Amino acid sequence: MAAKIKKGDKVVVLTGRDRGNTGEVLQVMPKDERAIVRGVNLVKRHQAQSQRQEGGIITKEATIHLSNLALQHPTTGKPVRVGFKVLEDGRKVRVAKGSGDQIDG
Repeated sequence: MAAKIKKGDKVVVLTGRDRGNTGEVLQVMPKDERAIVRGVNLVKRHQAQSQRQEGGIITKEATIHLSNLALQHPTTGKPVRVGFKVLEDGRKVRVAKGSGDQIDG
């Protein structure tokens, strides 16, 4: 199955306390249907001190379910649904459902 949301994509949060926020996808976990988005779903964690990292309360991104994310249209910046299209040369590319604009490749 091809991924509708990939690492590096700009996405819009559709629901939850971060609704309307945008960010870049840092990591996608397809088996869990979750993703980590930069600056979205921030949580505070108590961190023990280690040799590499200082201790204390740190803020970091928690995972968010893929159903709560939508790809951001490259030109309009609005959330779009994603579909797929096979080009003449055999490549499969992502397209915006509403406008039919090609998203990548």
